[in-house]
Amino acid sequence: MWSGARIVVAESVRKALEQAVADGALSLDEVPEVPVDTPKEGAHGDLACPVALGLARQARMAPRKIAEVVAERLAVGGDIEKVEIAGPGFINFFLSDAWVEKALIDILDGGDAFGTSDRHAGLTALVEFVSANPTGPLTLGHGRQGVIGDTVSRMLEAVGYTVTREYYFNDAGRQMVMLGESVRARYLEALGLPSEFPEDGYQGEYIRDIAREMVAEHERALLDAEDVTPFKEKAVAVIFATISGTLERIGIRFDEYYNEQSLYDRGLIDDVVQGLRDSGHAYDKDGAVWFQSTAFGLPQDRPIIRSTAGREPTYRLPDMAYHREKLRRGYDRIIDIFGADHVDEYPDVLAGVRALGYDTDSISVLVHQFVTLEQDGETVKMSTRRANYLTVDELVDEVGEDAVRFFFIMRNMNTHLKFDVDLAKTASNENPVYYLQYAHARICSIFRQAAERDIAIPQLADADLSLLCEREEAALIKKCAELPSVVEEATDAFEPHTIPHYLGDVATAFHQFYDRCRVLDGENLPMTAARLLLVKATQTVLANGLGLLGVRAPESM
Repeated sequence: MWSGARIVVAESVRKALEQAVADGALSLDEVPEVPVDTPKEGAHGDLACPVALGLARQARMAPRKIAEVVAERLAVGGDIEKVEIAGPGFINFFLSDAWVEKALIDILDGGDAFGTSDRHAGLTALVEFVSANPTGPLTLGHGRQGVIGDTVSRMLEAVGYTVTREYYFNDAGRQMVMLGESVRARYLEALGLPSEFPEDGYQGEYIRDIAREMVAEHERALLDAEDVTPFKEKAVAVIFATISGTLERIGIRFDEYYNEQSLYDRGLIDDVVQGLRDSGHAYDKDGAVWFQSTAFGLPQDRPIIRSTAGREPTYRLPDMAYHREKLRRGYDRIIDIFGADHVDEYPDVLAGVRALGYDTDSISVLVHQFVTLEQDGETVKMSTRRANYLTVDELVDEVGEDAVRFFFIMRNMNTHLKFDVDLAKTASNENPVYYLQYAHARICSIFRQAAERDIAIPQLADADLSLLCEREEAALIKKCAELPSVVEEATDAFEPHTIPHYLGDVATAFHQFYDRCRVLDGENLPMTAARLLLVKATQTVLANGLGLLGVRAPESM
């Protein structure tokens, strides 16, 4: 409904501008696109058009005068009740009671599907996220990335995409060797034998647990192991099982797991190097192989194979091979979600893929900032190797999966997230997830009270929605009607944090309605019927919105 109203307003303003030019009231070289916004203050209307502000120089006229010229030629009626000019030249539109009633019907008819669309039906999307190296339990940064990735996936599905969630399994490279060396050192220690722990090894108690498990399984049989392979493989299996379990606890499941080692086994790493050489974008220098990223406007060339004795690839090389394989699989959209520590890497990776002859326009890269955990007024330090950090599992144990998901998604991913553990545990309106869930639970309580009084939720045809004429009722309907456009705009901009903010506004509008308007009134059953349907519509919006966030909509609290 909101999208439709915006289209109607934009088209009306465009026609009014064209008429003003034809009448000689305005002098314009061309009629521009007409922007339509939602005012922050209800007193400024339901929709606002600032087009006049951008036409002053071209029309050689004050913006407010332009707005007046346009307003004189706007047809008022139907969905538009009135038009007002405000400030320096904003054209504010007020929607009619008829539009409000149609919006409520639209929500009730939509039910569980309200907020979704088939705008991108038939298109496919691949979303890669988390992809944490199996070197330890999930950090809070990976937890935030997991929730962002899963929420973005749900949003894409809501607008019609068929989505594949993928985890890139990093089981190759120097970090894996270090993991194996760390477990071997603890294995020797568990056997009471002298051992030298690697300087950059992984220190967590989980490493000792894996080592003790290997002693129980193999006793001293691994003392003669030629390298760290058995220790690495055991650690990877145990840690990855832990990671998968953690992700499932917060409602995250993957459709595909892509194994980095498979890129080596299939010869794709060597194939990429040869492809870069053939295109003239790889060269040898100082014993290393370099990618000529400067040819693609980047500040410096990057090594893709080290000059060390093992001639190990840098992490950019397998990532180039992996992204080429993503493109080869034919998805319409590819979304990568990285932490801020990868911000310098991905431009080189995408440049490498372009050097191989592939178009990367279908790839969108989302970068999120880090997480700071605050508890008891202090910041909790985190380091995977030093193991002095709180894991996602421990955080879920502390505050619950709903709070974890909600707090990880409620801030713009481009901003540093301060996760306030004490706030997340608070059962009050100060806690944003509690505030939303309480609104939904309150609605369910209303329905239970109605049932106890033998008042049924009416069929739409049996209710007179025109009775809903209080200001708080109209405001709640209008706010609920925004869900489809909020979802579409959040998805287009990859801004999932706007959804919890919007739901907070819905909950506020509901509480204001509930405080002002008596829902269950045995002496006015027609009004009760209409308000029960409004409450039902609000429940639908809250439940559907929370579902997009992967957060429960409880019936009681």
